[in-house]
Amino acid sequence: MEKYPKKTDGIVYRNPDSFFGYCGWPSVCQDENGTLYAAYSGFRGSHICPFGKTCLTRSHDGGKTWSIPAIVNDTWLDDRDAGILSLGGKRLLITWFTNPADTYTGQWRDGIWEPSRSFLAALYPTVPEAYRDGGSYYRISEDGGDTWGGITKLPISSPHGPTLLRDGTVLYLGKELWCHECRTDDHVIRAMESRDGGKTFTDLGTVPLPEGYAWTDFYEPHVIELPDGTLLGAIRAHRPDFTVFLTHSEDGGKTWSMPEQMDVQGSPPHLLVHSSGAVILTFGRRIAPFGERAVVSFDNGRTWEREYVLRDDGVDGDLGYPATVELSDGSLITVYYQRVPGDRQDSILYTRWEL
Repeated sequence: MEKYPKKTDGIVYRNPDSFFGYCGWPSVCQDENGTLYAAYSGFRGSHICPFGKTCLTRSHDGGKTWSIPAIVNDTWLDDRDAGILSLGGKRLLITWFTNPADTYTGQWRDGIWEPSRSFLAALYPTVPEAYRDGGSYYRISEDGGDTWGGITKLPISSPHGPTLLRDGTVLYLGKELWCHECRTDDHVIRAMESRDGGKTFTDLGTVPLPEGYAWTDFYEPHVIELPDGTLLGAIRAHRPDFTVFLTHSEDGGKTWSMPEQMDVQGSPPHLLVHSSGAVILTFGRRIAPFGERAVVSFDNGRTWEREYVLRDDGVDGDLGYPATVELSDGSLITVYYQRVPGDRQDSILYTRWEL
């Protein structure tokens, strides 16, 4: 059953007239003082662009207004899919990934603006060997995002990054990505944890592969801790449709149930446990009517109802990656990327809404 909630739409960052105005793949978190942090990949020419940078913007009024974005990462390669997590106090953890250098001179070459190709041909031979393979990374801020520590590489990636459990463990459910530390060449989905506030991560367990599927069918998971301590994971799937599969762990991420398909038409997923006990899963809908949606469970993810239509005015399928936090009054703010009708480039937008 579709439901149109009481809502307000707004802009986090929009610069549609600039050639480098394209923005995408955001995440949002909230610290103990109610400050919102939105991270995303910005200063891009398009969806496929080798020049993306990790950007961070803040809101001190529940998302009504946002600061001028600051650049957190501007590495040799395209910095994509920014995840952001509050670790308590002023500590933040940001994640992102880069494609291998030869992606833009080979596989995606035809999708790049022509003048950029000559630049890339000259640039990429100078990229240090340690960065050429691409990979997944994170770094930590101790002062609310004003400054950032060193960059650490991880073998897994997820667009919304890890989750903070109630006992302080940082739990990361991600897809193996361009890593020498990957368990196999299959690039499985696996869990890792940090018990020292994100300084180091250790391996936990792997999500099983459903019969008849390949690991190339599954990407971009997200995980939350339910009130009873169970971990609920949601995974982007490309078969049989662009949809979501669910898995759970009852032993802290060491073992996982066989993933099962949800009845939703969209992905990738983001999960949130509301103070009411409701579990909220948001996702982008990349078929008409294009937009952002959410489904809600009142039994810890066993059944889902009330498909909320947050946006149905998307111009095309290049949108989504919504992430949601609960505000102090119980309302919700969902941040995502989508093109405003009439604009040339995608922007970072938000919707404030209520269950």
